Amino acid sequence: MNTILLFTQNLHTRNTIRSAVASSSRIQGVSEPHQFWESLQSIACDCLFIDLAELEKLSSEEEAQELHPPAVIERIKRLRPMMGIVIIAANADIRRAVAYMKHGASTYITEPVDVDEMRLVLDEIQREWRQQSELAYLRERLWQGDTIDHVQTASPLMKKVVDNVKSVAPTKATVLLLGETGTGKSFTAKMIHRYSNRKDGPFISVHCGAIPDTLIESELFGHEKGAFTGAHRRKSGKFEMASGGTIFLDEIGTVTPAAQVKLLTVLQEGIYQRVGGETDLKADVRVIAASNGDLKQMCVEGLFRKDLYYRLNVFPITIPQLFERREDIPLFVDFFLQKFNQFETKNIQGVHPDVLHALMQYDWPGNLRELENLLERAHILETASQLTPESFPSELFERMEPVTEIAIDTSETLAAVRSKALADTERRYLKQLLLRNNGRINASAGEAGISTRQLNKLMHKYQLEKNAFKTGASHTK
Repeated sequence: MNTILLFTQNLHTRNTIRSAVASSSRIQGVSEPHQFWESLQSIACDCLFIDLAELEKLSSEEEAQELHPPAVIERIKRLRPMMGIVIIAANADIRRAVAYMKHGASTYITEPVDVDEMRLVLDEIQREWRQQSELAYLRERLWQGDTIDHVQTASPLMKKVVDNVKSVAPTKATVLLLGETGTGKSFTAKMIHRYSNRKDGPFISVHCGAIPDTLIESELFGHEKGAFTGAHRRKSGKFEMASGGTIFLDEIGTVTPAAQVKLLTVLQEGIYQRVGGETDLKADVRVIAASNGDLKQMCVEGLFRKDLYYRLNVFPITIPQLFERREDIPLFVDFFLQKFNQFETKNIQGVHPDVLHALMQYDWPGNLRELENLLERAHILETASQLTPESFPSELFERMEPVTEIAIDTSETLAAVRSKALADTERRYLKQLLLRNNGRINASAGEAGISTRQLNKLMHKYQLEKNAFKTGASHTK
């Protein structure tokens, strides 16, 4: 653990934490909200210890801007996605601390701070950080191959996206990817690069929203020695690193007005200068930009240059949200399970029907990223051969519409009622099974533990056609 950010007014807590990690980590203490936000933006912090009282003060500030308290955690995670967040709380306040954990905080410790407990927490966060880094590396390796021809989708909206990617990839056109956070803009940008004439060149991704305003120009265009305080040597910028390849500017709407001017020059004239430099450099790059905000509205509000917007908006592609492509959820579930099975010594195949039912009904505000994270957590917890409801948060099932029940006619015999209930259960089971297996008879029969002949007979009995469950088909039967 290299750098720990500490935000508390409690002198004893501060001294305890400092003394416990003094030999292994650098401690950056802050006492005011403005110092806190400045430190988050300017210092690469690995872990944050924050007093619950200070966190709730920040929450109240956010509420004044008509944002709910969890927005504070979300804002912190946007600035430092990999940073562990540890809440310091009194025993009486543990319930409130846990509420913040549901929105992204890592854990909590109680006051008075126990040194051994704190060290265990730090070890756990460091272990989790290593795991996340390894998973990120492995995921990147999995995306390395030619994937566009293997993108499976049953969504007409997503099929249009794939067609657009295939059309624009071989050209020199600037592409603007639009869509909510977690919809897959980064993956789409990589697909465009890998099917472009620049595929052998570098692909440089820049998360503009994660770079402090004072450093954005230097990060993008580089700087000369002595250009500003701390510029002890010449530094190449991301545009220089991407020469001959593609640069992906994520969250483009967050860049400063000065950087917007330089970006406009790059797109119009194909040249730029390092900060503090006078020599024009050629920008031999293909630009792909992305935004989860409405850039057109930002232009109206004077927050984004119209001329830059028009230069970026040559070929816009809107990535649909997950709730707009629910028919793809079973495909993603299978894909992510196969991926996680490679990372861990598990072989989990499929999900319980109740889980799939809940996944199909959930709204997915975090889109694909939320689905992946939820499945990854369940995969870690699961001990059975398929993902069961016990491995998922109970909140996932709270809004689930109950499965339609068979009306019971008490004038019928018990045998007749049982027969109807069995038929309904069998039909729903087969539908979920065929949906998950994309209509494949052999795979479905194997999972059901019956022969293909028996499965075909049951499908005929319940009027289920395998083609209705294949990719691209409507699953309404």
